[in-house]
Amino acid sequence: MFNGTPLRGFAEIFITLGKDQPEANRKWWLDIHTGEPIERNKGELICLMHSELSEAMEGERKGLMDDKLPHRRMAEVELADTLIRIFDYAGAYGYDLQGAYREKMAYNALAPNSPEQQLADAFGS
Repeated sequence: MFNGTPLRGFAEIFITLGKDQPEANRKWWLDIHTGEPIERNKGELICLMHSELSEAMEGERKGLMDDKLPHRRMAEVELADTLIRIFDYAGAYGYDLQGAYREKMAYNALAPNSPEQQLADAFGS
């Protein structure tokens, strides 16, 4: 249920914070023996994002608290893990998430399936 929290503002903050994520996760992009950069498998990285979402679903389904941050709900922490993986991926491959987010929000506001458009279609406005 939507509680009125300004999600757009949160998304902008997360995307701004996410710009530092690749440096924080740099160790995962280096060979543990040589320290040389390695090529990661994009499919595997995307599947890891999906696995975090699956863990969030499990937390919601069972109403669990997180095992590492027990003062937080499991779903909340797993969603944060998903963001970490998304930012890591986007940074590594040079994706402009902030720009894409803004463009997508503008598109969605005018999209043919928006609630406003559905009402207009239903009532002939």
